[in-house]
Amino acid sequence: MCRIIPYDPTVKALFEETELSQREAAAKLGVSPALVNQLLNRGTLPKTGWAGLKKGLASLLEERGAQTALVDYALGKLEQLAGDEDTPAGDTAESEEPMILKKQTLGMKARQAFNMVRNPFMPPREAEDVYLSPEIRYVRDTMFDVATNGGFLAVVGESGSGKSTLREELVDLINAENGKTIIDGENVFVNVMDADLRDADGANGKPMLARHITEAVMSAVAPGESIPSSPEKQSQKLHRLLRSAYAAGTHYCVIIEEAHDLNRHTLKSLKRFLELKEGRHPLLSIILIGQTELGEKLNPADPWMREVVQRCDVLHIAPIEDVADFLRFRFARAGIDFGKIFTEDGVDAIKESLTVAQDRSGNGVYMGYPLMIANMTIAALNLAASAGEKQVTADVVRMVRP
Repeated sequence: MCRIIPYDPTVKALFEETELSQREAAAKLGVSPALVNQLLNRGTLPKTGWAGLKKGLASLLEERGAQTALVDYALGKLEQLAGDEDTPAGDTAESEEPMILKKQTLGMKARQAFNMVRNPFMPPREAEDVYLSPEIRYVRDTMFDVATNGGFLAVVGESGSGKSTLREELVDLINAENGKTIIDGENVFVNVMDADLRDADGANGKPMLARHITEAVMSAVAPGESIPSSPEKQSQKLHRLLRSAYAAGTHYCVIIEEAHDLNRHTLKSLKRFLELKEGRHPLLSIILIGQTELGEKLNPADPWMREVVQRCDVLHIAPIEDVADFLRFRFARAGIDFGKIFTEDGVDAIKESLTVAQDRSGNGVYMGYPLMIANMTIAALNLAASAGEKQVTADVVRMVRP
């Protein structure tokens, strides 16, 4: 009895049967070996130019002796599988969140292939490691001015935009030592808190309230001093302590990270801290650092928040426009020759890939923030190394999938 086993060809199988190498195919088709590698091994179609590439592949395989019917079947199956992968079950075309890469790790193969001893995207270890575009420098300098001279500032940015780095850079700028620094002869205290701090009694699920801020500042201004239980007496004592500190030449600044977690009542209560003055001189600076939700809460059209918003300057961290300059800087700080690894069109493709569509209309948003650029660059490096590419080209970058 003869049993017929159906033949289910793949494009990769046809390459093997016709003894067509990936490099030969890439050369004849005018694409990178990385693109062919991803096509055969992962079923990843290029984001552009697939129609022409499909036609070229079909002609090339048929020239090598593959049957037309089998070629058409294999290419059609490849398209079907790629389509299924691009639209997982349960997904909708309309998405509120932009498609960005998850956290990427620089692989050993990429480190060896491109002689990268140090990861160029390691967190800055010293001030010289911090990349400062004109826009980022402006935000940092404004934070410094508010911290030292008084004011109320909210710094808003996407996740991965460099908010924490800016806060660290601010502390470095004022040369913090145990919270106290000397700036132009003035003592400045920087108190860093997170908006998700819980009650001192350990109760869970209670976000930061105004009294937590009061208690933290009082503990910093006068360690060991008793803190009154009455909010009114707390405020009076805090004012008295701050006035004494001001007379001694000390200014205080409160920095609250993850400030998007502050509720509207706590945000509104910040106004009363700004009213603590000695004559015309503010006794306390406040800097809020948070994600885009913070900007939404500080809405001038909201009557409840209007009094606070009118006193608060809001700065939004802009994405990095000059991606090439950012990458050259980071690679140079790691002692790596960037120009030997990336082609010019490869850098352009990284920037292009960071403009992502959010809905069916095709409206895009540019997400060129440090973390997003780093993840895309690392993914491209890993892909190039696995495909045996000597440089990261536009073709390699375009094969990276979110």
